[in-house]
Amino acid sequence: MSRLPSNSLAYALREAARIDAAVFAGQSLADGLLSRVDSGARPAVQDLVYGSLRACGRGDFLLSRLLERPLAVDEVRALLLVALYRLETRPDAVHTVVDQAVSAAGDILRGKFRGLVNGVLRSFLRRQDELLAALADDPVASAQHPAWWLSRLQAAYPAQWPAIVAAGNQPPPMGLRVNRQRVARDVYGERLAAAGIVARAVGEDGLALGQPVPVDRLPGFFAGDVSVQDPGAQRAAELLAPAAGSRVLDACAAPGGKTAHLLERNALDLLALDLKPARCRRISDGLARLHLTAEVKAADCTRLDHWWDGRSFDAVLADVPCTASGVVRRNPDAKWLRREADIASFAGAQRRILDALWQVLRPGGKLLYATCSVFPEENGLQIGRFLAEQLQARRLHEEQLLPDVDHDGFYYCLLEKHA
Repeated sequence: MSRLPSNSLAYALREAARIDAAVFAGQSLADGLLSRVDSGARPAVQDLVYGSLRACGRGDFLLSRLLERPLAVDEVRALLLVALYRLETRPDAVHTVVDQAVSAAGDILRGKFRGLVNGVLRSFLRRQDELLAALADDPVASAQHPAWWLSRLQAAYPAQWPAIVAAGNQPPPMGLRVNRQRVARDVYGERLAAAGIVARAVGEDGLALGQPVPVDRLPGFFAGDVSVQDPGAQRAAELLAPAAGSRVLDACAAPGGKTAHLLERNALDLLALDLKPARCRRISDGLARLHLTAEVKAADCTRLDHWWDGRSFDAVLADVPCTASGVVRRNPDAKWLRREADIASFAGAQRRILDALWQVLRPGGKLLYATCSVFPEENGLQIGRFLAEQLQARRLHEEQLLPDVDHDGFYYCLLEKHA
């Protein structure tokens, strides 16, 4: 437990360093790493965590020039990375940042690193122009992505890879999905305008905000009028588009946004599956807020004998686990948690899921394969393999969304099953 005042920058820097160090040790931000932070300081800490993780490649380059040897204590490295990020983004307050970072260092191992933190940060300020000039010539540092990640992007997207990288290094846009069961999108847009929130229409049910806002500022959020969902993710329900009354399976449903969108568009007999009971509870809670109903079950979708009653589905959404390479600006820890070998591991799991779910789809039914990845091995190459093996399968539609100002990166392929 930190001894620093929770309303101080030192506390925010110290807690951000703790979380970054946990990520470097293999934990995910999705594991609730922010939950231990004082609620009043959480927004500031989250900004530091997400910003410093996006800029981690840049920060490590700077530390390699500022330190004589690598640090043995991960939390000190993490504190320096967070402080360097803050110095670069708040050049008007550099003296305060250095002072507060030194105070934060006093909370680590009885303060033995206070002098080191002070010296490194002051050295950075003295040598900033020299260091940033050298950084521009280092591809990993300037792109702020691992070398293997850059190599794969360059091979798959020779023209677009710089834009993909640039998007991945920016804070994500905020998109909304209007619950058409409760309010028309245009009417809800007018309510936003009356609340001083700038938005424009995207897709069939979406709105893109000019600036992110807390959900408690969104009119009717807690009443179920609207949800936060990236416009790219909303394409799933638009593409699958099951008819009213259809029997539908959402096989990897957590956190439940796509499940809810399907139900908002039509009355369906929908089964939502996910591996973990805790994630299933999150699906159920989201549906309750939106006044929607579905059967939610904790199960491995590849173990048909554990959950399938033998009745075929008219439509299946296979939003499979993936590297999340298309949503890295929203999940900046992914760049440093993932390893190149993970692509093959995910591709194997995706193949097992796709092969299993094809068995529960009725002839004439449709399956939408979806990922939030931009790596071809998880997307087009996966579908190419499947089509070569499943002669009943026909590709109806395929699209690869690359991250841009409107949406994150997603892949979709709509398949139809012939008799």
